[in-house]
Amino acid sequence: QVQVAESGGRLVQAGDSLRLSCTASGRTASSDAVAWFRQAPGKELVFVAAITWSGGVIYYIDFLEGRFTISRDTAKNTAYLQMNSLKPEDTAVYYCAVGAALSLRSRDFGYWGLGTQVTVSS
Repeated sequence: QVQVAESGGRLVQAGDSLRLSCTASGRTASSDAVAWFRQAPGKELVFVAAITWSGGVIYYIDFLEGRFTISRDTAKNTAYLQMNSLKPEDTAVYYCAVGAALSLRSRDFGYWGLGTQVTVSS
């Protein structure tokens, strides 16, 4: 059983940077992908980025405009989302999810954290 826990969310100002962390305890080789999704108030869950634990293959959603970077430390079973030049529209609950393979679809990830709130003030 994989347990996923996010941390690092907080209130920041527009233009600030923030790094989110995601620890996947109990992860095995069969859970090779980790992804970040976000859900803004009143909106649906949206894919942000994903990376494989094994080879570092990365997917990003287009709207990030290069501001976010996903990475992982396999020795620590921890993934990161570095967010730069934050905008008020980045305000959302950010969720980390672990799954068998790289995907942009939330339904392909079987293990989820509870989320961490990121609020960007203007």
